[in-house]
Amino acid sequence: MKVIEFLLLIVAMMVLGGCDRDGDFPDLKSYMAEIQAKPKGTIEPLPVFPPYEAFTYNASGLRSPFLPPEKAELARKQRGSKEIRPDDGRVKQFLEGFNIDDFSMVGTLANQVGVYALIRGAGGVHRVKVGDYLGRNHGRIIAIDGIRVDVVEIVPDGEGGWLERPHTLLLKEHS
Repeated sequence: MKVIEFLLLIVAMMVLGGCDRDGDFPDLKSYMAEIQAKPKGTIEPLPVFPPYEAFTYNASGLRSPFLPPEKAELARKQRGSKEIRPDDGRVKQFLEGFNIDDFSMVGTLANQVGVYALIRGAGGVHRVKVGDYLGRNHGRIIAIDGIRVDVVEIVPDGEGGWLERPHTLLLKEHS
């Protein structure tokens, strides 16, 4: 057994001795020599940063920069009046249960009694006259002519008072 181990050792030494380090890979050696002959590069120094200066935000009393700017109209907002208020004692009419933007004028009727407007909305076409109520904001019809119905709504101003807000329904022509 020792003889076999000895022979294997001799064969391994011969195989390793057969590798000629100087004769093999001449192209690799010439490439390495070319790279080593090039001049060495320089590394740029790190940039110099100015020292950090702390900033204190002192505009906390001003408008937040994350909110849209207030419009000039809102700044000059009309204040409500304590004298203007809806009549809570009257019986509500059918068309007051719907939003006024759901209605459109489709025509007019006139007879000896007066002028009526034809309003489409709330599931059909309705005949209304001056003084009738329309919409959820206590809208009262104040004028009717051939192409429009003028309504005045009474809306809260958000500060305990009420405002009168005009609204117009224009004639919607169907072709």
